[in-house]
Amino acid sequence: MDVTNFIVSQREKALLVGDYASYRKQLSRRLVVVRKKLHYTSTKGKKYAARPAVTAEDIAGNHEHVTPNAESANTHTAIQICTPAPAYFGASMGPSDAYEVNAFCRIRSSWNYWTNKLVDLLKDKGVTKATLETLLEARAYYLSLRGAIEFEKRSWEDCLREYSEARFIYTTLAQSRGPKHEDLFRDLLNTTIDPSIRYAAYQLKLPRTTSIDTIVSRYVPRNGEFVREILREHPEALNDPATAQKKTPSGNAENVPKTIEWRSRVVNLEDAATAQALAVVSNAESQLSSFMKSNSDAAPQDKAAAYDEVLIPSQDAVDATKTAIEELSAEGIPQGDRRMQALQITRTAVNYALVGWRIGRNRILCGKQDGALLESETHKKPRKGDRGKTSQEESTGRKLTRLRERVVLYDSTLQSLDSVKELPGVAADQKFVEELEAKRAYFAALRCLAIARSHALLSQTKNALSLLSRALDLSSRASFHPSSTQTSDTKPPNLDITPAQASNLHSLLQGLVSQHRALVELRNIQSASSNENTNSVPPLIERLDQYPNDVDLAKLVTYPPKMEPIPVKPLFLDVAFNYIEYPGRTRKINEKAVNGVEGAKGGEEKKKGWFGFGR
Repeated sequence: MDVTNFIVSQREKALLVGDYASYRKQLSRRLVVVRKKLHYTSTKGKKYAARPAVTAEDIAGNHEHVTPNAESANTHTAIQICTPAPAYFGASMGPSDAYEVNAFCRIRSSWNYWTNKLVDLLKDKGVTKATLETLLEARAYYLSLRGAIEFEKRSWEDCLREYSEARFIYTTLAQSRGPKHEDLFRDLLNTTIDPSIRYAAYQLKLPRTTSIDTIVSRYVPRNGEFVREILREHPEALNDPATAQKKTPSGNAENVPKTIEWRSRVVNLEDAATAQALAVVSNAESQLSSFMKSNSDAAPQDKAAAYDEVLIPSQDAVDATKTAIEELSAEGIPQGDRRMQALQITRTAVNYALVGWRIGRNRILCGKQDGALLESETHKKPRKGDRGKTSQEESTGRKLTRLRERVVLYDSTLQSLDSVKELPGVAADQKFVEELEAKRAYFAALRCLAIARSHALLSQTKNALSLLSRALDLSSRASFHPSSTQTSDTKPPNLDITPAQASNLHSLLQGLVSQHRALVELRNIQSASSNENTNSVPPLIERLDQYPNDVDLAKLVTYPPKMEPIPVKPLFLDVAFNYIEYPGRTRKINEKAVNGVEGAKGGEEKKKGWFGFGR
């Protein structure tokens, strides 16, 4: 019988598409189905018959005897408490006494009858065959409803007592069930129980630095039946964490920091959740450092995966700081207040640390010297018919893919650096802004270098030279503004850049620029000599009598055309030839002309009639 899973899953399904009213309607429909299944409905046409009391045997057969009824009453109360009052109460007056009394009666019916009855019946383990975890879930559900009614009654001491015991039970269940069910209990705690505990503690004037774990350890009734049952198996479950000690895997106690330093400014950590998150971050950083020392020859993917153990608690610290600022803003605390200013400085510090670890992870994935060197990789590929494996050099396409991946990492790094400038207090610190610009120039130079290498692989030497020249300019800016934080080689890479790293990049780019200048000059000389050889050869139209071994399509004809003689076939006009008097041909032409005229006259005398026919 999984009580918590039933409650959380049913609420999520209904609240995703509506509110508590739709949830109550859904539960009402489910109750109708359950009552029909359990034969609790009255036959049509007969009088109403009271339902028999639910027994332990009934729960052993079907656990739906009690839980939907308790949830239905609970959601009816949530509708009346969480939604605005009806119009007939008056828009400005709020709910009347009768309205509040009705709401309290419904929630009291939920926890005093249905839920309490469920707990009492489950205690009979011999009949219901319920486990200890099922009994604890039912008890925690019962306590959460009692805490809700005490919250609405403004009874803050009782509210803390009920919610603290419920949280203690849910936390113990989450630890015993493992990470598979941890999200289920975390959502239940974050949405309902923890905010109620924090608000009740605020109403009781408890210090804000007091963590929820400390409040729970103070207000949990240690003489309770279920609390004693848990302490019997987990004696250290209710240790007071007021001293803010956290056990590390090595067994040493690590104190939660009381202050945080940012740019020579030290502020107190007044929010307990933020201080605990920073303690976890410090522990994770030490574990990462030891991992990097002991696994110096590990693959970049394995080293990058180790950074996740630092990134997750760093993000939790950022979220805790943001939540604390939002809570102070909701209380109406001005921005000039000392607590708000301390939280803003803490926010800048934890966000900068998170960005630094993200960039450090990207630097690990880029390779040695932050990806400045393009090391060729070889992989073994078996040949057909050969049992052995032969090493094959990396192809150009694979190199281009690796360079493309590096460019993506550099883009992510530059975006992260730009986000730092939006943090509170960064824009006013001119020296810090100059350091950020120097670091941005360093990674921008690496990005230009990666793109230039891709152009060089494609034999585009001029493009590579221009990009390398741009990278050299950027690296000179980074070398003139080294990082103010001196990092050691044993420390995991983060946002800090040493002067040696900037100097190495600048020297490498100087050599590459000189090399590609020479390559471009050789290309220019080669292209000039080929142009001269090409110009000495006549165009193809003048060499049509030769078999073209290699046709230069760029030189088919001479363009623009020149004025020059060309051979053409002579033109003979027959009619004009008869009348042209060439030397020695004058007599023959006259005789032909006389004979032609006389023949024409004789022909005219012989013709008779039409067309020469007739008499």
